[in-house]
This record gives sequence, C-alpha cells and structure tokens, in this order.
Amino acid sequence: MPRVKVPRKSTAVDMTAMCDVAFLLLTFFILTATARQPDPLDIKTPSSTVQFKVPDKDLGILSIGKGKVFFEIIGKDVKELALLKMGHQYSIKFSQEEVKRFGVLSAFGVPMGNMKQFLMMSPEERKRTGIEAGIPTQDTTRNGELFKWVEQARYANAELHSVDMRISIKGDGDQEYPVIRKIVNVLQEQKVNKFSLITNAE
Repeated sequence: MPRVKVPRKSTAVDMTAMCDVAFLLLTFFILTATARQPDPLDIKTPSSTVQFKVPDKDLGILSIGKGKVFFEIIGKDVKELALLKMGHQYSIKFSQEEVKRFGVLSAFGVPMGNMKQFLMMSPEERKRTGIEAGIPTQDTTRNGELFKWVEQARYANAELHSVDMRISIKGDGDQEYPVIRKIVNVLQEQKVNKFSLITNAE
C-alpha cells in the first residue's frame, strides 16, 4: 500500500511581538530625547593632522568667530549650577523655568544683563532680534563677564563631578589673533595653562 505524503509547509515566524517592541523603543527614545539647539555661530575650524578625541563630559568650549565669543558648557547639571552661580555674582535671581531652559542650550553668547530676556525667547526670536552679541570681552580681568563664566563653570564642574573642567577653544580659521589672545589671557589668569584647540582632520 503506497505511503501518504504529508505536504511540506514553510516555517512561519510571527513578527508581531518584535514589531511591538521595536515601536515601543522608538517611541520611548523620541519622547525622552532632548533636541540639540542650533549653534548660534558658524565656525570654519582650521585643519590639523593631530587626532585627539574631545571628551563628552567635564568640558567647556569657547567658540570664537566674527569677533564674538560664545561659551558651551557640557553637561546639563553643570550648566544649571553655573547659571545659578553667575546669578549670585550679578545679583540676578533665575526662576526654575529659566534654569531649565538654560540647561538645554548649546553655546550661548549674551551679556548677563540680557540673560533673563534671552532665556524666555524662542530660537527664531533670538536670531531675529540679534540679542546674541557674544559674551563681552572688553574686560578680560577678574571683573569681566568672560572670566566669571569660565571661573563659575569650573567651580560648578568641580563641585558636582569632583574633577577639573577641561577647556577647549574652537576658533574660526580666519579669526584675528588679538581675539584669540584675549581668551588665552583669561585662561592664564585662572592658572589654566593647558587647553585644547578644536580643528578638522586633514
């Protein structure tokens, strides 16, 4: 008697559960991610053959271009504490909302007198009003705003992370030397004689 052949069927894998997990993860990352603010200063960094990776924490970046100086503090907690310390220096009280807004900024360059107005603006309003004129650099002594920003950011980083903040300078390739020299003077006044220059790889 002939044997009955059972028809062969291809293996089927139900992907429903995996799709659910994938979409749940995607939704989680989208809802918890913080959008990076656009850089207010377009800088064309000079090229270099030296390769050294810039750390992603305990870092302050001074951006220089078009005669303006901007400061970027890496780390939301360090930014917020640095703002509170600067407010104490200039007798300015910042609200919780203003501190929270400052914590998600990238680089900023605005005099302390305009900081509260600046924080409550949208990115489009900041560009339109031109309020970001750079951190004032006329006075590079201990009384100058740039000196105090670097100083208080270093204090905040040391207080929160118990390590010294590393300072990097991101300068435009066409920037004139006197502006760079002002920044170096500010750092040397604080006994910061070791810093990095951010460049593009050749």
